[in-house]
Amino acid sequence: MINPNEKNIFMGQIGHDKDLLEELTSICKDNNITLGKIEAIGAVQKGEVGYYDQKEKIYLTNSFNAPMEILTCNGNISLLNETPMVHAHITFANRDGSTCGGHLLTGTKVFACEYIIYQFTNATSLNRTKEKITGLNLWK
Repeated sequence: MINPNEKNIFMGQIGHDKDLLEELTSICKDNNITLGKIEAIGAVQKGEVGYYDQKEKIYLTNSFNAPMEILTCNGNISLLNETPMVHAHITFANRDGSTCGGHLLTGTKVFACEYIIYQFTNATSLNRTKEKITGLNLWK
């Protein structure tokens, strides 16, 4: 059990036309954030999300090529192959208020986005390894 009592907080915006996942990952790498939590709100020009097919053990991609609001984007930061990895899920709202979402993938293009990253400094980083049963890179 990790008790992340001590933390540094990073807040900012992600620029227009930037890739949401790539930018969040870059912020973590640039600041040596190896364990933490991510939150983000804003809007995107298009979205790419994944749905994990539990039988086939692969991510299926859903693409949304339309402006949408980010209702919530939550995730965590840990290590995969000794490199900071952002694992986040995102929910979008369309113009009519209907929602869609999934596992945040590269290809989600920002219109405007504000983020908060909580870096946990009072704990050992978690490492991800491929689990045999699920096929996912999970904390060991």
